[in-house]
Amino acid sequence: MKEVYVDAKNLIAGRLASFAAKTALLGNKVVIVNSEQAVISGDPVLVVDRYRYRRSETGNLVKGPFISRLPEMFLKRLLRGMLPHHQARGREAFKNIMCYFRVPDEFKDKKFTTLDNADITKKPHISKYVSIGTICKKLGGRAD
Repeated sequence: MKEVYVDAKNLIAGRLASFAAKTALLGNKVVIVNSEQAVISGDPVLVVDRYRYRRSETGNLVKGPFISRLPEMFLKRLLRGMLPHHQARGREAFKNIMCYFRVPDEFKDKKFTTLDNADITKKPHISKYVSIGTICKKLGGRAD
């Protein structure tokens, strides 16, 4: 099993999730660091309001939807949507994806890859975006 290390800084979350899902379905282990710095494109106010609405107004406290306020769990939940998580192969692939807040000490010496096609700084036509860390802060999550 091959391990792939990805730095999520300034990467579009959907494209990152697609890459991680495909890699995990092939049987590889995917480690994503700096989850709070991944971005979601769109008007920041509307994006935050959409998640705030889904968290508080839809469903109920027992049945969900459960939207985490921790950036690493928020990204992992987003990744789950790219996998067939109701099937055995999707559940196994989901277990092979790990998301971390910042860079843990155990991965300091690893070489991280970045995705050129998902980097928001290389997409001049996308001017409005918000980081996952900001979304989680506005939902009441961790503020560091």
